[in-house]
Amino acid sequence: MSGMPAPVTLCNAGGGSPVLLLCEHASNHIPPEYRDLGLPAAELQRHIAYDIGAAELARRLSARLDAPLLLAGYSRLLIDLNRPLAAPSSIPEISEATVIPGNRGIDAAERARRQAAWFVPFHDCVAALLDARIAAGQRTVVIGVHSFTPVYLGQRRPWHAGILYGEARGFGTALVRALAAEPGLVIGDNEPYRIEAAMDYTVPVHGDARGLDAVLLEVRQDLLGDAAGWDAWADRLARALRQAIPR
Repeated sequence: MSGMPAPVTLCNAGGGSPVLLLCEHASNHIPPEYRDLGLPAAELQRHIAYDIGAAELARRLSARLDAPLLLAGYSRLLIDLNRPLAAPSSIPEISEATVIPGNRGIDAAERARRQAAWFVPFHDCVAALLDARIAAGQRTVVIGVHSFTPVYLGQRRPWHAGILYGEARGFGTALVRALAAEPGLVIGDNEPYRIEAAMDYTVPVHGDARGLDAVLLEVRQDLLGDAAGWDAWADRLARALRQAIPR
């Protein structure tokens, strides 16, 4: 359909950094035929629909590092690009405590349609970029850029940011240390959640399975409410990544 966002947008394709940035939850866009999945408009402005501030942060981080960036074009409520297709949260019927009417009882054909429309194009693009970089002998670190809600199911989360990793323990902990050295920050080490192959996609598939260092950067969304926050966190994360990336 003309005028609709692309499922994936590549920014700074020729960036020379070893970092490849991914923003799987960049957008809250839902095509009109899905009628907002039966949700009130206010719900689509919450973290359940996208990672608030993550796209703006990722664009700034791309500029600071001269790193290529892939941005997803559609809401995670249609299909979550950072979940395995077999995971219940791939197409969630409930997100946090919110029922998603348009996801309840969908059939296999609709699941396949969403996979083909949004999941496959994004991850095919990631895989093609990684294949090309590896073939060219280009050192590559995979970084997912995310944000998280300060309160989840009534539980307050104390971290300003967190670093999530699987097999890349050395790189992940080096990044935690670099960020924790910044004044006044509480940094989560595999918080606010841990990477699990049954529940996560980007790090296990595009990083760990290829033997590449891969982490998710999670910044608390209330710290990403405006340009000042996006700029401050892009500066912090760029400094930390430069320190932590193996030379």
